[in-house]
Amino acid sequence: MKLYNTMSRQIEEFVPIVPGKVSMYCCGPTVYNYAHIGNLRTYIFEDVLKRTLERAGYEVKHVMNITDVGHLTGDGDDGEDKMEKSAREKGQSVWDIAEFYTKAFFRDEEALNIIRPDVVCKATDHIQDMIALIKRLEEGGHTYTSGGNVYFSIDSIPDYGKLARLSLDDLKSGARIEVDSNKKNPKDFVLWFTNSKFSGQAMIWDSPWGRGYPGWHIECSAMSMKYLGEHFDIHCGGIDAIPVHHTNEIAQSEAATGKTWVNYWCHGEFLLMGNAKMSKSSGGFVTLPSLESEGYEALDYRYFCLTGHYRSQLKFSYEALDAARTARKGLMERLASLRAEAEQQEEVSDSAKSYMKAFDEAMENDLGAPQAVSILWKMVKDNSLSAYDRLSAAEYMDGILGLRLDRKEEKKEERIGSDEDWALVEERKEAKKNKDYKRADEIREELRKRGFSVKDTPSGAILEKIV
Repeated sequence: MKLYNTMSRQIEEFVPIVPGKVSMYCCGPTVYNYAHIGNLRTYIFEDVLKRTLERAGYEVKHVMNITDVGHLTGDGDDGEDKMEKSAREKGQSVWDIAEFYTKAFFRDEEALNIIRPDVVCKATDHIQDMIALIKRLEEGGHTYTSGGNVYFSIDSIPDYGKLARLSLDDLKSGARIEVDSNKKNPKDFVLWFTNSKFSGQAMIWDSPWGRGYPGWHIECSAMSMKYLGEHFDIHCGGIDAIPVHHTNEIAQSEAATGKTWVNYWCHGEFLLMGNAKMSKSSGGFVTLPSLESEGYEALDYRYFCLTGHYRSQLKFSYEALDAARTARKGLMERLASLRAEAEQQEEVSDSAKSYMKAFDEAMENDLGAPQAVSILWKMVKDNSLSAYDRLSAAEYMDGILGLRLDRKEEKKEERIGSDEDWALVEERKEAKKNKDYKRADEIREELRKRGFSVKDTPSGAILEKIV
């Protein structure tokens, strides 16, 4: 098994700390809004990584956090708490916001066939763990209190910024004037906020430094070490987490323990919308439910993600998603035909096994999913293999791809109405296209008399039975 390690900027052989076992932490969602499909691309990559590790024979302990407090609108210490902002805009409590969007996130994960992590830990359930870690840093001389807030001093360690390969001299000379004038160094970051930062904060707890709430970065360090120990194998996330969040996690974790915290850092690249990364702050982001409302299935999007390597930027377009949907549908149809003709064999042939081996080799070489998908297609089209061989190999490969290829049939909606009714629907479509709205309304009325209402959707008009 080989993985690209962001820390070394090289593909390395994966060697776990404990033989046969893998400890893996993945940065989870901040539950103030729906996850957009760029976020979900990262979780698909992490799911594929977990499945590949398990295929390689490892027992994986997968931990993911839910950030429901402390993440500010700026990834540093500027802006306001994203949860508070969302609650104010929607007129709900922060707790209701967190519960709603956490459920929405896991609904998306289930639709994408992402295996739920072994441990899902909410930040608000682990405040005492964070306080304990901050006290440990304080005792080690890595913190200072200013303006009521507790800060981590990056000057207290010799190698701040090693993951992002930041130059401290460049940081100091090029530092902009920070909103927070309490910092000794512009890159210092908050471990604990008190009421001196924001007034009227809904989520606050008692601490040795006053009532307040944790900074975003301390949350992941405290929760990962609680469930995986002070030294674990893999930490995953999106590439945008490297320069601030993961850099600060490493700084505080290794300052507290005095040793290496994580062996392998794995990051997924951006999903691009046009030429820019998809983000909630820019507005107009695309969600999985919005794709489904356009007639796509969640697994069409998963297939689309698998056609690009996780470390390469992937450009989203509806044309590309259409191609993925067509390909996945074609694959399912081929497998349905094979299922109808397959005869039981004692075991798969050596030829089928060679395809399975090539597939595993592609995935174990830094998750070569595009190559693995092409191997799947080549195998399915190989008429020298029996139907049983091809079905068995496809289902074996799907253990990692997660496309639910064992589904017996695609979900199909029964079409109601006669051919004559649908001829009227087509005529109405043409009338609307020609701006003959009078005729379009006449057809709608005629369909109503036949017992149908006509409903326009992004995928086209549909008929619904009038009850």
